[in-house]
Amino acid sequence: MIRKIVSGGQTGADRAALDWALDAGIECGGWCPAERLAEDGSIALKYPLSETPSGGYAQRTEWNVRDSDATVIVSLARKLTGGSALTEKIASRWNRPCLLISKEGREASASTLMHFVDENRIETLNVAGPRESTEAGVGVFVRSVLKGAFSRTADQVESED
Repeated sequence: MIRKIVSGGQTGADRAALDWALDAGIECGGWCPAERLAEDGSIALKYPLSETPSGGYAQRTEWNVRDSDATVIVSLARKLTGGSALTEKIASRWNRPCLLISKEGREASASTLMHFVDENRIETLNVAGPRESTEAGVGVFVRSVLKGAFSRTADQVESED
């Protein structure tokens, strides 16, 4: 059962995951580059992220993979590029389960993500994917996938409190 969503705070997939978690009342956090660097400037303080010593994105990516039980990369495109491809390589290096959900692929379903989480007993999930400038609309897709996979889980956690 998901207890925490981790992401790096970049526009697009990262920020959509954090927004969804905040809205759903699920703990969230993760690492972001020094000075809260993102393509649109400084990442807002409403996102509970810790800064890495480096201002680069690679360290942030590695630390988010390292500190999570697994990673899901959510993308509109099926072929990974840039930071998303790096995330997949780092997950392999850290021997962490990694799932790609793409809107172009058959695996674009909330049930695929739910099964992945259950099968791997994931409590802390790193959500990664492209920037909004690279794949316009990816944030909306990320929120849709997370809502479909976990909204019932978030409601159950709320009713148990």
